[in-house]
Amino acid sequence: MATKFEILDHTADTGIIAFGDSLERAFENAALGMISLITDLTGIKDNQTKKININSSDRDSLLISWLNELIYLFDVDNLLFNKFDIIHLDETSLSAIAYGEKVDLSRHEIKTGIKAATYHMLKINENDICRVQVLFDI
Repeated sequence: MATKFEILDHTADTGIIAFGDSLERAFENAALGMISLITDLTGIKDNQTKKININSSDRDSLLISWLNELIYLFDVDNLLFNKFDIIHLDETSLSAIAYGEKVDLSRHEIKTGIKAATYHMLKINENDICRVQVLFDI
């Protein structure tokens, strides 16, 4: 699958539509799409790993919690990621390893400040090609 994600323009916010041959790949690509809004993915080295475990009440909440955890790690721990391996994903839990590094402002130009992933216009479709759509509060 060539296209991992597309940027979605919205009146006051921004968002992404991410694709994958599985729901795990679509969640990984949603994270890549979100990070690409923050900075250029190619400038991120993958010399640090972070294990991430998320539990939520349903699949929609799980996607939002996953992306908001990555925003939290960026905001609080100054971590940027450019690769994600989802090890486990079911209706209410996700385990992943994120690969990246600490923000280095001499190499990472911050393009967009993202406050949160939102439920507005959230869509998760599982077919031959899985697709997730998320808007972000900026």
